[in-house]
Amino acid sequence: MNDASTPVASVDILLIGNVTRDLITEHDFDHYRLGGTVTFAAVVADRLGRRPTVITRAAPETDLSAMPRSAQVCVLPSTMTTTFANIYTPHGRVQYCYTPAPPISAVDIPHEMRSPDIVLLGPIADEIAGDVPVVFAEASVVAAVPQGWMRRWDARGRVHSKQWESAEQILPHLDALILSLEDIDYEWERLASAFEHVPLIVVTEYRDGSTVFQRQSDGRVHETKIPPRPATEVDPTGAGDIFTTAFLIRLEETGDPMHAARFGNVAASMSVEYVGTTGVPTREEILRYMDAHPFEPEPVEQSKF
Repeated sequence: MNDASTPVASVDILLIGNVTRDLITEHDFDHYRLGGTVTFAAVVADRLGRRPTVITRAAPETDLSAMPRSAQVCVLPSTMTTTFANIYTPHGRVQYCYTPAPPISAVDIPHEMRSPDIVLLGPIADEIAGDVPVVFAEASVVAAVPQGWMRRWDARGRVHSKQWESAEQILPHLDALILSLEDIDYEWERLASAFEHVPLIVVTEYRDGSTVFQRQSDGRVHETKIPPRPATEVDPTGAGDIFTTAFLIRLEETGDPMHAARFGNVAASMSVEYVGTTGVPTREEILRYMDAHPFEPEPVEQSKF
């Protein structure tokens, strides 16, 4: 692990956002798994043979051993680590957020890290400032999962959805936006304004796979449904982050968003059959499944947008 001032080699995939302590039992703060978008993303990048670099904030005593050995982890100063409790019910997930760590802003991004192949902005509790994406003008692919910008929490820590206040600052600098139906409260119309800025939006739909939206040169939006891989779910935590990272890596490698979305679907579905990050598959496992189960993208005649 590195502190924030340690120089690193050229950056392959840069992951920005705060790690979390995900409580195993709701009120037991001594027992947790390391979580957060950047944690799941680092494991996926490692399994797919890429070199992850992470910029995060966490208290010095936080156990970061779940990060893969290949990861360069730059830990910015913090007296606390963001802590989450995730409770799964028949009606969906209930979350609690405690001790949020301070934000990450543009000044925290070293100059030598500003031109990676892929940048993933993965806020978990509204911690990435609106001035961050503009520094990545030289990156090949800049993407975000906005769930952390769309969360608020009350005095008890109970997480609720909110409007994304920094969207107008961030969206113009993105090549891709990846989010779930849950993030937009199942209201498709909430995506409409994002198409003014972002040419590629992917929505994950839990067991129903994902949908790829591409803005055409004439302003119309082309919509394609990508089928899922059936899975026996054990632990869904981090599935969206696993999808996102696998999708972005394959998109950067192939330039094909349909193939990349199917690749992400398969990666996430394999992962949820195990606890935590233990089931994140290798590139070979994903491609072997895809070869054995070819698919045809399903263009939607009348797009939602």
